[in-house]
Order: sequence, then C-alpha cells, then structure tokens
Amino acid sequence: MPGRATISAMTGLATALGVPIDDPTPPREFHHSRAGCRLHGFDWGGVGAPVVLLHGGGLTARTWDFVCLGLRGAVRPIAPDLRGHGDSGWSDDYRIDTMAADVVAAADHLGLDRFALVGMSLGGVVAAHVAAARPDRVERLALVDVAPGVNFEGTRRARAFVAGLGPVPELDTVVEAAMRVNPRADRPSVAYRVSTLFRRAPDGNWVPKGDPRPPDFAGILAAMDRMAALLTGVPVLLVRGGRSGVLPRSTAEHLVERIPDGRLAVVPNAGHNVQEDNPAALVGVLRGFLTHHS
Repeated sequence: MPGRATISAMTGLATALGVPIDDPTPPREFHHSRAGCRLHGFDWGGVGAPVVLLHGGGLTARTWDFVCLGLRGAVRPIAPDLRGHGDSGWSDDYRIDTMAADVVAAADHLGLDRFALVGMSLGGVVAAHVAAARPDRVERLALVDVAPGVNFEGTRRARAFVAGLGPVPELDTVVEAAMRVNPRADRPSVAYRVSTLFRRAPDGNWVPKGDPRPPDFAGILAAMDRMAALLTGVPVLLVRGGRSGVLPRSTAEHLVERIPDGRLAVVPNAGHNVQEDNPAALVGVLRGFLTHHS
C-alpha cells in the first residue's frame, strides 16, 4: 500500500489539479499469479460498478492515481500493473493476448462478473482484445489516445528518455532530467510521477521498475491494426488529448466512424498522457460514459 507521505502528496496534487475527491483513503493492493508471472494491482473500492483501468507502455498502475481518486465516488476503479511494469513480474511473453488474459485473471481473482474497461495507449490495445475475447464480461470500453494509425514517432522523445534511465543515487536526478526534457511541466507532478516509476535497489540506488527490454513494436502495431474489427459489440468512447502528438484528430475520427457504437471526446490541455496532464477533465468525461445506462 502506498505510504502516508505518498497518499498526502497524491491527494494534494489531485486537489490542486481540480480533481473532485470523495474519499482520500489509499487503495488496497492485490496480488495474483498467472502462467508463472506474479501480477499486482490496486483496488480503489467505491460505490459503483467495477472499472478496470490499464496503463500505457512504460507506465504503471499509479498513472491512474488522480483519476481513480476522482472516479471512486461513482464507480469502483481497479488499476492493475501489466506484466513487466510497476510491481508486476517480468516475463518472456509480452504478447497482447497474454496481457489480455492477465486482465481477465485479475477480474476473476477479484470476483468481478462484468466490468468496464479504460485503456490508455498500450493498455487500450490490451483492453480492446479483452473486450473481443470476453464480450460476456465487458460492459463498455474507453480508449485513451490510441487508435490504428497512431504516430509512434510522437513518443520517441519520451521513450528515449526512459531508455536512458539507469541507477541513480537520488530521484531528484531523474526529476531534473525530466524537467530539461519538458521545462513547462509541473515540477511537483513530475516528482510524484517519478516516485511511482522507480524502486530502491539493494545497493541503495534507485532503478526503474519496468522491464528494460524494448517492447515488440511490430506486434503492438499489428494488434492495433485489428482494433476496429474487435470493437463491434461494445459501446466505445475514444478520448484524445487535445494537443496529442501521437493521435491526430483525423485518425481518431476515422476509428470512431468504423465502430457501430463509438463516440469521440477531446480533453483540452492534454498530450498523450491525458490521465496525468488533465485528470480533472478526464474524470468528468469518464464519469459520464461509465455511468451511462442505455
């Protein structure tokens, strides 16, 4: 469970960002295993139906902290770490279908019959495959800044930054480096984000939590190309960051046009990491979609 200082930082930053907080208590951690890989996640509790939120590549379940704080007054947010990320184990199998099966296993572990899905970037590709494989389990699906035809070059700088990170004696070193990459970023938010991406090694240095091996971009892109065909049986909301350099508006509109029950929402003042750039606006958009009953 996150420590008291982390919870205090989380709620303070969320409030400063305009996120409505009904319940500031920390989430409950859970662990389970599938196919020899130990998996981890956070169950935030809440008063409504369960919603599983899947993070993007190189991120962790903690990327959803502010959004989960804002959503738990309407739904029960659950944020797992995908294998190879956060506090889940590393693996030799990072296929999309494998990670989709992990998500279903997490739902089984928590006793969830039916649930909604929210997936950002890589998490959105995984979520689409969960919805296609288990239409009996998935109520509705929100995709965040991901669609066939995304501009992966738009993530190059962030990927290069993450790939260049190594053991550091102090996390401030990483924060300073991140601020040089994006001088306009909010430093307290960057410091909080960095604190969730690193762990202390036995030698006292801080190291990234995620598996450093490069992702299978060819496999991810191939899975992404199949997304439209997978989304024919579930209500879909596609959320685009208003200043995203990864998902052009025309690309987002093209996907929505191909989905029988699809709609598009644009979150202003947000790039690719919508959930971190403008969590308050994303909470508002997701609340309306996740609590709507046809």
